[in-house]
Amino acid sequence: MARIFNVERSSVKEIEAEMRKISPWALWTLNFQVTRSLLADVAPRIRALRLEIKEFLLLSELDAHPNPADLARALVTPKPSVTFMVKRMEAVGYVRRELQRDDLRRFRLTLTPSGRSAMESARQIFDQEFGRRLSRLTQAQRLELMRILERMA
Repeated sequence: MARIFNVERSSVKEIEAEMRKISPWALWTLNFQVTRSLLADVAPRIRALRLEIKEFLLLSELDAHPNPADLARALVTPKPSVTFMVKRMEAVGYVRRELQRDDLRRFRLTLTPSGRSAMESARQIFDQEFGRRLSRLTQAQRLELMRILERMA
């Protein structure tokens, strides 16, 4: 693991010198470790809702992207994978597929009440677990993290 630099006890010149040494790959890797750790911790509880993590993400994007092709783009997932997940979500009663009135060749996907409930329960699981990690930061650090992430997005 990389050495942690103590910003609070360093001069501006020391911080600037240290920042020039920070590798974008090292930062990306740390971000990925946080994400992977979070996913590993929430996965069993998400599965208890009859969802895999990718299916939860699909349900989370469904209101904004009700068309399967748009959903695939939003999830950065191949269309066949989205089709497979949609079929599984239909089978468990979380998603309904309807023909679009203006174009009968296209489908519109909607969450069923049980699908919305499962998605909201999964979000609460993520909120609790990520909140546990965020509790290690001060309120000011959380705000700064939010600013940084918004700027990078």
